[in-house]
Amino acid sequence: MNSPPADPPPRRAIRSFVVRAGRMGTGQQRALAELAPRFVLPYRDGVTDFAAAFGRQAPLVVEIGFGMGDATAQIAAARPDTDFLGIEVHPPGVGALLQRIEERGLPNVRIVQHDAVDVLERMVAPASLAGVHVFFPDPWHKKRHHKRRLIQPPFVALLASRLAPGGYLHCATDWEPYAQQMLEVLTAEPTLKNRFDAWAPRPDYRPLTKFENRGLKLGHGVWDLVFTRSS
Repeated sequence: MNSPPADPPPRRAIRSFVVRAGRMGTGQQRALAELAPRFVLPYRDGVTDFAAAFGRQAPLVVEIGFGMGDATAQIAAARPDTDFLGIEVHPPGVGALLQRIEERGLPNVRIVQHDAVDVLERMVAPASLAGVHVFFPDPWHKKRHHKRRLIQPPFVALLASRLAPGGYLHCATDWEPYAQQMLEVLTAEPTLKNRFDAWAPRPDYRPLTKFENRGLKLGHGVWDLVFTRSS
């Protein structure tokens, strides 16, 4: 008697990140323990009332993959009338941004430590964001790894759907082949319009990182793209 066919393995969900090991400093550990209850929002399968989470009604900008959070903190300090939701999965980065929130006294930053795709799909209402920042995502240099790049048509469509009319999507990369792909993918999204002919001048609100400064001194380029959601 033949055995029934085995069930196919469960389909692995697409993620917006790759888990990497990282060492936690004592300051980051303390920040996670003491500050996370106030500034880290738990992931939930339902639209979040961000006005309640921030304690006010203000434009909301999402930053995806904020790394160690230095640029996030600088932008939030310079734009106190805007609320910023940082999405990052790596604990050292979350701890580092919590330290900066405390040091700078930033009431307008919250964090979700979870996959950005899930957060955008489940927690963020359609047409609710004033902006989205995606700064220096992993370029995945090798051709066989290009499919892992974050800026792909399905993800861009999701981002566009969460932007309010007139809201903006700002991407930046220091890898020219990825910049070209970003330009192609963003241009192909019918609900987005490029604010410039191609590349955008770096907006004043995006600070230069130490790595970017080092690259510029070596003659490396940086490419910014700013697209707006059509009404």
